[in-house]
Amino acid sequence: MSPQLRYAALAVAVTIHLVVLYLPQVPDPGGPTIPGLDKLAHVAVFALVVAAALWAGLAAAWVVPVALAHAVVSEAVQHQWLAGRSGDGWDVVADVVGVLLGWAVVARLRRGSPAPSGRGR
Repeated sequence: MSPQLRYAALAVAVTIHLVVLYLPQVPDPGGPTIPGLDKLAHVAVFALVVAAALWAGLAAAWVVPVALAHAVVSEAVQHQWLAGRSGDGWDVVADVVGVLLGWAVVARLRRGSPAPSGRGR
């Protein structure tokens, strides 16, 4: 897959990540709520952006620490400056799980893929 396509996927992942984390209010579906769905969303958006960044070829040595820092910063921003949102320590835990999941998935995929042999197919 081309580097341009990988960077485009990263841009989409970052956009989704930022929209989910910084919407002024979480949309209310009006129906019954599913317990834990909010935490699952946090895991998913952090795993998505970390996996996309690593897949695009960015170094885990800075992607992972930046994502972990953003987990804390995003909750502080929600709590302090977004009306209708609140910071939640359990969201930070879910974010960290997402970071580690995204990192682990890419690491596993890289280990599982054979090294290029240099021979044509």
